[in-house]
Amino acid sequence: MTVLRRVAHLVRRWRVSLDRSEITVLDLEFVRRSLTEAEWSLWSSMTLSDRRHSIVVARRFVELVPSADESEIAAALLHDVGKSVEPLSTTQRVLATLVAPIVRPRRWDAYYRHEEIGLDMCRRLPSRHRTLVLLAGIDDPMVDALRRADDI
Repeated sequence: MTVLRRVAHLVRRWRVSLDRSEITVLDLEFVRRSLTEAEWSLWSSMTLSDRRHSIVVARRFVELVPSADESEIAAALLHDVGKSVEPLSTTQRVLATLVAPIVRPRRWDAYYRHEEIGLDMCRRLPSRHRTLVLLAGIDDPMVDALRRADDI
């Protein structure tokens, strides 16, 4: 991701993080249909802004891949769950993303490794095999669609 695209991505994510409205019943039903009980508990541990972001990503993912099944949608919903281990403020996340190419402060290590951490969290549930494959980023056309859906 170029610096300009990274900054634009951060600005969009920052705007979403300011929205404190509740998640709609329709969106919650969409999430419940896609996640197992254990995944639902894990998803529910995420911050409100991360849950809202995950729904946006999952809905975009379904637009890109209309044939996606629940286990694939679950990967979109859980793609940032590793950030819940050591939550950073929005400002800290912006700083962590901007300085990542230059320096990686150890105190933000969990943020930088959130994909790996989230995959491990889902493996321990356990999550469905297909969900884990997409979260692992294994060479699969759906992984590219998930990354594009997250590039908002």
